[in-house]
Formats: sequence, C-alpha cells, structure tokens
Amino acid sequence: MSVGLLAVVDDILTAALKASAKTAGVVIDDAAVTPQYVQGLSPARELHVVWRIALGSLFNKFIIIIPLALLLSAFAPWVLPWLLILGGTYLCFEGAEKVTEWFGAHHAAGETESRDESKLIFGAIRTDLILSTEIMLIALASLDPDFGIWMTLGALVVIGLGMTVLVYGAVALLVKIDDIGLSLMKNPAPRVRRTGDRIVAAMPAVFRVIGIIGTVAMLWVGGHLVITNLAETFWHGPSDVLHAVTGAVESAGPVVVWLTDTAMSAVFGLILGLIIVVIVVKISGWLKRNRPDVVAEEHSPPRV
Repeated sequence: MSVGLLAVVDDILTAALKASAKTAGVVIDDAAVTPQYVQGLSPARELHVVWRIALGSLFNKFIIIIPLALLLSAFAPWVLPWLLILGGTYLCFEGAEKVTEWFGAHHAAGETESRDESKLIFGAIRTDLILSTEIMLIALASLDPDFGIWMTLGALVVIGLGMTVLVYGAVALLVKIDDIGLSLMKNPAPRVRRTGDRIVAAMPAVFRVIGIIGTVAMLWVGGHLVITNLAETFWHGPSDVLHAVTGAVESAGPVVVWLTDTAMSAVFGLILGLIIVVIVVKISGWLKRNRPDVVAEEHSPPRV
C-alpha cells in the first residue's frame, strides 16, 4: 500500500514538474508585476501586504481557478478561451494605463488605490487572478488527458502551491533587500558597509526597472492571451500575422523567434489597452458630467 502511494505521489510530482516548466514565462511575469504594488508603502507594512497578496493568490488558485478549470474543461471547454480573452484584455488595459502614466496622464482611481492599502491589495489579487488563471490553464493543458481527475487535481495543487511560494518568496526578498542593505551599513567592516550602501543606493533604480518589466509583462501576457484565444474562437487575423512574422525569422534561432513573438504581443496588447483606456476615460467623463450633483451645480444660479 505504501509503495503504491509513493508511486502515485512520484507520478504527481513528476507531472507537476514537467507542466511547471511550460508556465515559467508567466511565472516570471507574475514575479515582475507584483513588486510594483508594494512600492510607496512604509517598510513595516511591506511583508504584511505581500503576505496578504500571497493568501489572495492561494484563494484564487485553490478556491476559484482549479475547481472552475476542471469543471469547465470537463463540461464546457468552449468557455475557457472567452474567459482568457477577457482576462487578457484587462491586463492590456492595466498595462496601457501605466504606460500613459509614464507620459504624464493621471488616473484618479489609480492614485486612490496607491494610497489605500486595502484597494492596493485588492488590485494586486485581481491581477494575480488573471496571471494565475493562465498559469493553471497552461499547466492543465500540459498534463496527460488520461491522468485521471484525482491525479490531475493533485498535480494542479502541487503546481499552484509551488508557484505561489516561488513568486511571493521572491517578491518578499526583493522588497526587503533595502533593509538588508541598511543592516550591512551598520557593520563595522568598511567593505561590508560599502556593500550595504551600494545596495541601498541601487534599489530605487532596481524597482523602476522592475516596474517597467512588470508593465511590459502585462502587455505581453495580455496581448498573447488575446491573440491566441481569438484564434481559437472567431478571428485568426492577429494570430496569422504573428505566425507569419515569427516564421520569417525562424532561421535566426529560437531566441529571436521568442523575442519577436513577445514584442509583437506587447505591441498588440498596448494598442488594445490604449483603446480600452480611451473608452474607459470617455465613459467615466460622461458619467461624471451626468451625476445628479454635477448637473445640479451646473444649473444652479451663480452665487453673489
């Protein structure tokens, strides 16, 4: 009995490891996106916020994504591409909104969210839901269809737990590196103090780079999700263009193909995201102008 159980566990771990390898790109994106949600917080709150986001990520994976993915894959597999299109479109919108902020555009909702810890955490968990959905669906598609429901469930649980620990462990380490640098600066050894000083001085630039990588990751993952799943539903145009271009550079090697695919997906994601940003801004402006208090104020007689 114990030998049979060990064999089952070994099969689950082996399958989980193989499936996890195919999700590596999205996992890296997840780790790059998350630290920007912790920027601007006091050092005493950083690990608390990372912990709450990690708990939200576990909730996303184990309570929402895995049960829903197994049910839909069994009874309504045609729904999954549509969900991924919606999720990818949201990532494109969020990434494009951050790009517009680089050029001076300010969005009131984003400013409020950066000051309100609860809203900040909710925003991070919301983004994690989309990235985790892609991670788990890629993993599910990579598992053997004849694996069986319980073996599949076991492999997905292992993948979900492992990815969460990996991503948020890395995020926690990143956000506390400056504290490590400050600690080194108090060391009596001059060489150690200089190392700590360099670490502290470098962290603002490191986080700016992480923020840029996270934004590009949103656009890349979101654009790729939309392109791939549009092809599986009703429109092959963007996918055909992507495959034609990557096919033209295939002779240059897999790295060039990957970079080309990533760049084109990110550009597509940026264009789609900017369209959604414009629509959201127009609708928000229209709703604001038509609020009863605003309309009443516009039609009230001028004060003397």
